[in-house]
Amino acid sequence: MKNIQLVSAIMTTKIVKLKKGDDLERAEYLFKKHKIRHIPVVEGKSIIGMLSYTDLLRISFVDAVDDDGEIESLVYNMFTIEQVMAKNIVSVSSTTSIKEVAQILAKKEFHALPVVDDGELVGMVTTTDLINFLIIHL
Repeated sequence: MKNIQLVSAIMTTKIVKLKKGDDLERAEYLFKKHKIRHIPVVEGKSIIGMLSYTDLLRISFVDAVDDDGEIESLVYNMFTIEQVMAKNIVSVSSTTSIKEVAQILAKKEFHALPVVDDGELVGMVTTTDLINFLIIHL
């Protein structure tokens, strides 16, 4: 019988988070500072949404990007985190197998999954985490 590896072995537990009251400028700052592409939006310990860097790019307009590729804050003032974030979140538990996580990410159009145990956000797993796992184990 194969040893089933759990997502808890590869998930990130140092999670960068946003609150729904945060502004989009803070979100952009966190994306760039931590070199990440997905940030869960939380209320207390529960996840209520997911914001991706692509979500920010979607709301920006071509003329709202300056010569350095920075998104002008004027665009950010038009929207709230809650308006831009994805609300129908697919999540997994820390006891989900890595194979199941890979299957979910392969079928869906997103590249990160929150890991939730008993209603509490405990980690994040991304396609990059899966690729790094494969590099080590192949």
